[in-house]
Amino acid sequence: MEALCHGGGIVQALNTHVYGNGSQTLVLAHGFGSDQTVWHFLIPFLACYFKVVVFDLIFSPNVDPKLYDPGRYDSNFGAYAEDLLCLLDHLKVNKTVYLGHSMSAMVGCIASIQRPHLFQHLILLGGSPRYLNTTRYNGGFTRAQLDAFFNQIDQNFSNWVLSFAPIAVGVEDTSAIAEFENSLGRMTPKIAVTC
Repeated sequence: MEALCHGGGIVQALNTHVYGNGSQTLVLAHGFGSDQTVWHFLIPFLACYFKVVVFDLIFSPNVDPKLYDPGRYDSNFGAYAEDLLCLLDHLKVNKTVYLGHSMSAMVGCIASIQRPHLFQHLILLGGSPRYLNTTRYNGGFTRAQLDAFFNQIDQNFSNWVLSFAPIAVGVEDTSAIAEFENSLGRMTPKIAVTC
């Protein structure tokens, strides 16, 4: 990925799209198990007011799987933050409004600490630095639930997708659940267990 960053190929590698031509840039970063299409209902409205940037995280099925380096990305949000900063540099973006969902919320936090001048505002949707509950922190899942998820990913990925999607979506909206199931199911099990 470093070669893509230095050579400028990161914009294309991450399927980056820019909509609208507002004076303020809004970067929309999707979360675990999805891709930039998660924003498809919002982009037409937001593009009336902002220059909207969307891209796919490196684990997305829309990105060349050869670019995913487990040694770099496994459980390392810092690597995703480096990709984000490289992308912003190549797009010549600064003072952006960054909207990060799920793991991208934490990616945005890390990136903004490293290069605060690039970010005017952070909007963090469903972000968590840790998904494991402890006595003092509610990350969303017990150790038993996480172990069951990891086991199910290894044993029967498609069943895991069907059981995890409704939990992750958190509302009884069958179309939203189906959309997330479709997106999540396109990930490889190997990548899903390490993000």
